[in-house]
Amino acid sequence: MTGNDAVLALVVVTALGFDFTNGFHDTGNAMATSIVTGALPPRVAVAVSAVLNLAGAFLSTAVAATIASGLVNSHVVTLTVVFAGLTGSILWNLATWYLGIPSSSSHALIGGVVGATMAAAGGSAVKWQGLVSKVIVPAALSPFIAGIIAAIGTWLVYRLTRDVPERPRGHGFRIGQVGSASMVSLAHGTNDAQKTMGVITLALIANGTLHSGAKSPDWVIASCAVAIALGTYIGGWRVIRALGKGLVEIEPAQGMASESASAAVILSSTDFGYSLSTTHVATGSILGAGVGKKGAVVRWHIARRMVAAWLLTLPAAALVGAVAYWAAHGIGGTTGVVVIFVVLVLASIAFFVASRHPAVTPENVNAAWTGTVVPAPTTDEVAS
Repeated sequence: MTGNDAVLALVVVTALGFDFTNGFHDTGNAMATSIVTGALPPRVAVAVSAVLNLAGAFLSTAVAATIASGLVNSHVVTLTVVFAGLTGSILWNLATWYLGIPSSSSHALIGGVVGATMAAAGGSAVKWQGLVSKVIVPAALSPFIAGIIAAIGTWLVYRLTRDVPERPRGHGFRIGQVGSASMVSLAHGTNDAQKTMGVITLALIANGTLHSGAKSPDWVIASCAVAIALGTYIGGWRVIRALGKGLVEIEPAQGMASESASAAVILSSTDFGYSLSTTHVATGSILGAGVGKKGAVVRWHIARRMVAAWLLTLPAAALVGAVAYWAAHGIGGTTGVVVIFVVLVLASIAFFVASRHPAVTPENVNAAWTGTVVPAPTTDEVAS
């Protein structure tokens, strides 16, 4: 194995690692409201979401093309640049997951790659027009569009079913939630899995394995689909709890309306090749569902915290990506990439260990909201 081949292998492994974190970080976008309302048991919900993420990843490659050639000049991108960008995105994903903040995995990935590219070749290597039109503008508009659709949908379903007794109405909307949440999972696969496909394709182009502008090979599509599905099945319970319990006290009718709005916006953006943040869409939809129901509890201070994380995601991931590139480049060669890879693995283990004390699990994810993502300990836990 040559030096370039060794670095390429590490880049592919790291990219699939990011795809895995994307899966468990963003599971809540599809399934948080269904879990909270009882439409699906927690473990069943993440299993269904994983299967549909897997299927969705094979439906389109428009977003992968945007990531591979629409944001940075592939001629100046090296394997070390791609690896450093992935490092920045993974660390931001893990930090926000640990804190229970549903930030954008998509923007973490884009920020990391852009930051590493700028560190290596300067700002001229970034296609700013593509970044603005394909990433920043959709990021700014999508939560509002999804929120408005969800608010109107929520108002309509309550209006149209006002004479239906609450118990059968709730039962019917829980059944509807299974379908709407499934559509969000399918849409998530069509959009988010492709971002990692695009990054691996960019690495293959940088290595000379593929020509500039090439489409993602079949093995890249399949491996990314499996990685995001496995991550989804793990279940990012901290983010699921923050979205499902922290933002709005969700009822089944609101859950179905918010999920339907999310699916419509995500699928539309995928068709146009926009690298949309499914987190922004899902959060906007949930807030819209809260606004659309008279008397609903909406915790705006939690929403403000999430928006602050959204604003920080691109620059923070870009900064970490740039630092990772400077460190790897400073050490030099394959050794530099290996050293940063080891640091990334150790940091990932540290985040996982910290998240277990205390842990958010399928058993306590629906516990009453106490102001933090970590549920209050039960009587048995206190006694022990």
